[in-house]
Amino acid sequence: MDSVVENPPAVHVARKPRVSLAWQILIGLAIGIVAGLLLNHYPDMREEAITGYLQPAGDIFIKLIRMIVVPIVFTSMVIGIAGVGDGKSLGRIGLKTLLYFEVVTTIAIVLGLVVGNVLQPGVGTDMSQLGHTDISRYQQATQQVQGHHGLMALVLGIIPDNVIASMAKGDLLPVIFFSVLFGLGLQSVPGEFRKPVIATLKGVSEAMFKVTNVVMRYAPIGVCALIAVTVASFGFGSLLPLLKLVAVTYLAIVLFALVVLGVTARLFGFRLFTLLRVIRDELIIAFSTCSSATVLPQLMKKMEDFGVPKSITTFVVPTGYTFNLDGASIYLGIGTLFVAQLYGIHLGWQEQIVLTLTMVVTSKGAAGVPGFMFVILLATLASAGLPLEGLAFIAGVDRLMDMGRTALNVVGNALAPLVIAKWERQYDAEKGKAYLASLDA
Repeated sequence: MDSVVENPPAVHVARKPRVSLAWQILIGLAIGIVAGLLLNHYPDMREEAITGYLQPAGDIFIKLIRMIVVPIVFTSMVIGIAGVGDGKSLGRIGLKTLLYFEVVTTIAIVLGLVVGNVLQPGVGTDMSQLGHTDISRYQQATQQVQGHHGLMALVLGIIPDNVIASMAKGDLLPVIFFSVLFGLGLQSVPGEFRKPVIATLKGVSEAMFKVTNVVMRYAPIGVCALIAVTVASFGFGSLLPLLKLVAVTYLAIVLFALVVLGVTARLFGFRLFTLLRVIRDELIIAFSTCSSATVLPQLMKKMEDFGVPKSITTFVVPTGYTFNLDGASIYLGIGTLFVAQLYGIHLGWQEQIVLTLTMVVTSKGAAGVPGFMFVILLATLASAGLPLEGLAFIAGVDRLMDMGRTALNVVGNALAPLVIAKWERQYDAEKGKAYLASLDA
């Protein structure tokens, strides 16, 4: 009698629950804060830990992201523009985009001035309690941008002398300008020549997004190191004399996000808190690193997955990094009034109207990298004839406020492509619903 061999029962191996990127970054953020607090209490260990380990570990993350931003912006934008169909469509999208950016950032500047006038963050601040922070790290950047914030200077800065040099420096505005021209030129090339170029660029773009996914695995370590450097450098003790300035800045940021961006989102059929849920990973990274450039590739990809056409996403998001810096615009008004109030200088409504017009131009020169907003504020103070030395008092906590400003910049640049897509009647609502359902799964 043949023996019957029964099939062994299937063994189900339980999969270990995977910790999401958002939780990994939050854990890194918490560890970094604790490490920074410990180092702040031990000055002997602090300098060696920051310069020897933490700052290099954080800089690695920033450099990795900046390495991939330009190739993604160039390839994605050329592909998107070549798929628009004609220059007329692109011109209409571009005009609506710049109009939207100008209106929103002007509202941000005015809100910053209104909040600064009502709450007066500089009034009552004892200058003797403020520590003079060394601002030598800003001097080189100041020399580079000083005197280059006029309207025509901004226009001239858009056109690159050498696009390869602009790419090497990571200067996005000239890269965007060249990408637009290249995409328009590619549209007019015969199909047998155009198709292989587009196919090659699509391949490069897809490969760079895969590289982005690899780089983002390092994000928790980079975030941990950068936040540890911030907390270890200034601690919470030095924050107390400037607590009012920090509180006023964050109040204005929250007010702008909930009221201005919230109402704008509702007018175009979106919910702000739904958008925040979509970009939560990017918000945490931007908040921790003080650099909106670190989330540019992921932001473009998520907005496309959320239902925005590639032709709109690839144009609106990178352009917003120069023309739609809502957090930076708010802080220009608050920071300027803080310095004026600190020195007892009264700025009337006429002077503030002129300041608003000046800020509309100067705010467009900020880059999505840490510390650059400090330089733009320096240029604004110079144009208003206010004491530049006032910035030395707030330099120590500028990075703390920069975290909130950067996060708001990211929210504004995530909402912008949704608004333009709805305005152009090209938003794919079904794709957006499917993406939201995948987040809940």
